[in-house]
Amino acid sequence: ILTKDAVTTQVDGVVYYRICSAVSAVANVTDVHMATFLLAQTTLRNVLGTQSLAQVLAGREETARSIQDILDSATEHWGIKVSRVEIKDVRIPVGMQRAMAAEAEAAREARAKVVAAEGEINASKALKQASMVLSESPAGLQLRYLQTLTTLAAENNSTIVFPLPINMLEEIVHKNRGG
Repeated sequence: ILTKDAVTTQVDGVVYYRICSAVSAVANVTDVHMATFLLAQTTLRNVLGTQSLAQVLAGREETARSIQDILDSATEHWGIKVSRVEIKDVRIPVGMQRAMAAEAEAAREARAKVVAAEGEINASKALKQASMVLSESPAGLQLRYLQTLTTLAAENNSTIVFPLPINMLEEIVHKNRGG
């Protein structure tokens, strides 16, 4: 079957039917079983040919009901009652499976990047708010420095990095030039 989006698929389906009127089945059709088989095959191809691959894969039950209704109305005057249609299996080429897997992986990676970017935005906003709070209180800034040193010392590091405010460096440089 060639789907609406031009993907070649192999579809296995089963049609359950019974002969309700033997006279109609013999009088109206030469080989009722072959006629029902061919009609089911053609109907399956026609119905699935109007759907995309995603619709075929996701809507098996709806498709089966649609095919059942079409077959039942077409075979009614043959004395046949179609009781059930099932789409058993939909197979797609291996190359298409790989392409679909690659596409799904790319979509997952894109979503992960968006989430990471949103996290970065939230972190930068929090840092901005923290800097605004710390800039209002020099003592708070000094306490934050001491907390950072305490955290570093607790991890038993041999090197301690002591953050020095940039404006303090500017004052030192300015005093050295002016003095």
